[in-house]
Amino acid sequence: MLINGAGGNHPKGTTPAEQMTKGVKLEDTFFGLMPEGFEFVNKLNLIGTILPCQVFCKEMLKKGGAVLNFCSMAAYQPLTKVAAYGAAKAGIMNFTSFLATHLAPMGIRVNALAPGFFITNQNRFLMLEKDGKTLTARGNKVIAKTPMRKFGQPSDLHGAARFLLSDEASFITGVTLPVDGGFVCYSGV
Repeated sequence: MLINGAGGNHPKGTTPAEQMTKGVKLEDTFFGLMPEGFEFVNKLNLIGTILPCQVFCKEMLKKGGAVLNFCSMAAYQPLTKVAAYGAAKAGIMNFTSFLATHLAPMGIRVNALAPGFFITNQNRFLMLEKDGKTLTARGNKVIAKTPMRKFGQPSDLHGAARFLLSDEASFITGVTLPVDGGFVCYSGV
């Protein structure tokens, strides 16, 4: 089995402004993003998933196997500010479907997990104030759009990952499973 957990973002792939409105400086919007920001985030996420598949799936050709890629809620619907990250994660979801179809005759299953919002060292400052308890404005938006009204815990991913990598999922390939407290299915209305 292969688990591809490459991921991350970079300030150069992120806009300070959530939306383009009158009075917002162009450099704080999509128009201020530099190609190197997209390149860095794309290499980290998408290429960081493709390359291990090229290496390790060659070995799986002998006996079959299972691949589990990690994408994101941003693969399903765009999130404000993180254009490069969302594009890369959507690429992982599409690549997962491609590779599942491509390798299925060889007995190799390829699936993905799409974690919802989890508090990590990487995003803590986006979701929580410095006191570590009070939600930021963005954290409040996330919780309001998550029907379970909470952030995920790392253990929430364990069962889903074990299942998709196990023989119990032997007839499942090409899917991206959201582990998100209902975020992706809730329109907010």
